[in-house]
Amino acid sequence: MRSFDVLVAEAESAPTEGWDFSWFEGRATEERPSWRYAHAMGERLGHATASLDIQTGGGEVLASAPALPPLAVATEGWAPNVAKATALLHPRGAVVVASPEDAPLPFAAEAFDLVTSRHPVKADFVEIARVLRPGGTYFAQHVGPASVFEVVEYFLGPQPESVRNGRHPDGERAEAEAAGLEIVDLRAERLRMEFYDIGAVVHFLRKVVWMVPDFSVERYRPRLLELHQQIEAQGPFVAHSTRHLINARKP
Repeated sequence: MRSFDVLVAEAESAPTEGWDFSWFEGRATEERPSWRYAHAMGERLGHATASLDIQTGGGEVLASAPALPPLAVATEGWAPNVAKATALLHPRGAVVVASPEDAPLPFAAEAFDLVTSRHPVKADFVEIARVLRPGGTYFAQHVGPASVFEVVEYFLGPQPESVRNGRHPDGERAEAEAAGLEIVDLRAERLRMEFYDIGAVVHFLRKVVWMVPDFSVERYRPRLLELHQQIEAQGPFVAHSTRHLINARKP
């Protein structure tokens, strides 16, 4: 088995741009939701005339669609991802717009008949409702409450209930309805994750930076070493992600 230092060095040198998780193959696993979001999104894109993908990351999910509508737009706030998404999506005829995650959407009202998003940091339902045409759809997969908190709390300790219950689907239903959207479907699942080596944990925390916001190998080296020893002695570190599917319609 490779040493702690070798595994950590590999993870620290791995690129973190985009939402390509192929680096984790053989090193970590995560169950996928039963609703097959990318496939279902692709079907909807095939029937749309104007679509917007919010916080597209590196554009990988949008680019997986078999066909894009005549007008396809994506937003992204992190500069390295903007460049990656542009390179991936421009050949497909999609436009990538650099837009901060917490800024209003830079589009006219009622510009799109389909708005999508996979794992937005936070969904601004007021803005989503504004840019949707009447009869348009918001179709998205969101991260749910206390997602992967086994990892979070290993490093940060027990989190208050107010933090654990953030992103709850019931709360997002209320926000969407307050913005004038009708919930057509809302489903949630809790999914098993396994980390087979400490490098996978390090890469995960470098890539999903909001999990442990002050994470660095230097800062958390003693805890990382303890976890490395635990994985070697007991097997994979098990956590659980939470996801919910939102299908909402603007009347």
